[in-house]
Amino acid sequence: MTQSTEQGTIWLTQDAFDKLQAELAELKGPVRQEVIERISAARDEGDLKENGGYHAAREEQGRLEGRIRQLEDMLQRAEVGETPEDDGTVSPGMKVTYKFVGDDDDEAETFLLAAREMEDSVEGLKVYSPQSPLGSAIIGAKKGETVGYEAPNGKVLQVVVLDAVPFTG
Repeated sequence: MTQSTEQGTIWLTQDAFDKLQAELAELKGPVRQEVIERISAARDEGDLKENGGYHAAREEQGRLEGRIRQLEDMLQRAEVGETPEDDGTVSPGMKVTYKFVGDDDDEAETFLLAAREMEDSVEGLKVYSPQSPLGSAIIGAKKGETVGYEAPNGKVLQVVVLDAVPFTG
């Protein structure tokens, strides 16, 4: 179960996979048809250079087609519901508990290492993607190990992995 770059496998629960499939079906069906009809109606109004409704509908169509491509790609690369091995090693599909090193005031935090699209499916649990700075740094780390990573602000942070267990939903 690897999730490395943009071309890697995406770990999703069955529920998240089903929601993404439903969203894709909705976008490819009635939503796409509605946008096409608005473009056609705006085109029938005449001069396209100064037709704000036409340009807005074309922009919406571009966003819609981009989201459709994104969903198709994610669903094609999805690894659904396979629970990772319970060996204490961080990998996608694991619930990870960590703490920042050197800050005694910091409490331990727990998150799910999976696709960001899982956020709607895991109430009360943060989701970090394996491509995030923290996610990519801790993949392969074992319980008790300390790893460093560069935060988006450029600061190097150290975290200790307190626990890594398979996410069971």
